[in-house]
Amino acid sequence: MDKPSYQELLEAGVHFGHMRSKWNPKMRQYIFMERKGIHIIDLNRTSECLETAANALKSMARSGKKVLFVATKKQAREIIAEGARQVNMPYVTDRWLGGMMTNFATIRRSVKKMNNLEQMLSDGTLSSTTKKERLTLTREMNKLNKVLGGISDINRLPHAVFIVDIGREHLALAEAKKLGIKTFAMVDTNADPNLVDFPIPANDDSSRSISYITNYITSAIKEGLAERGKEKEETEATA
Repeated sequence: MDKPSYQELLEAGVHFGHMRSKWNPKMRQYIFMERKGIHIIDLNRTSECLETAANALKSMARSGKKVLFVATKKQAREIIAEGARQVNMPYVTDRWLGGMMTNFATIRRSVKKMNNLEQMLSDGTLSSTTKKERLTLTREMNKLNKVLGGISDINRLPHAVFIVDIGREHLALAEAKKLGIKTFAMVDTNADPNLVDFPIPANDDSSRSISYITNYITSAIKEGLAERGKEKEETEATA
């Protein structure tokens, strides 16, 4: 895995922070300078932190652990969903339901209900019901799928979460910390990096910046999964 490119980080606008009036002093170590009232993130620190985070996630993927991707802001939703799907990881992009991890058993029941509705609507089980009843059930399934579709295949709590914007996703971050789940996140100049195990100082408002960081993270996870697959094949061949 190549080291994050300073030039690519620059071109993606990863260095643009918030206005000085909104800054969190705990981000001081990651800020390079102030320009026209805007804090500029030190991309050398971003590169270091991103590489550290990616290596840790690669190791987790190689060990078969799941990483939950979380981002509900408009400009990040599809980027995060696509990245997670590429590496077969769960994701939440519509809204975070309180207790999604701390009350996991209840959430699993809702996921099971959603999957059962989908099955019944597709296999003809509900053919004897009225059109109105089927429409009601379809709407219920779609509503559940919008919120829970990204975690429909997860059977246990994730080992880690990757978050875009810890201010917006404070509930997800709080639940992860409460459960001792490792946290990885893009942290802008208005947030507290000390709340995250693996903070990645970066512009978390720009889709280009979010895309660059997410692509680098998913590439690392892909490498970990590929190594896991290779190790499995070698083990089976020698068995």
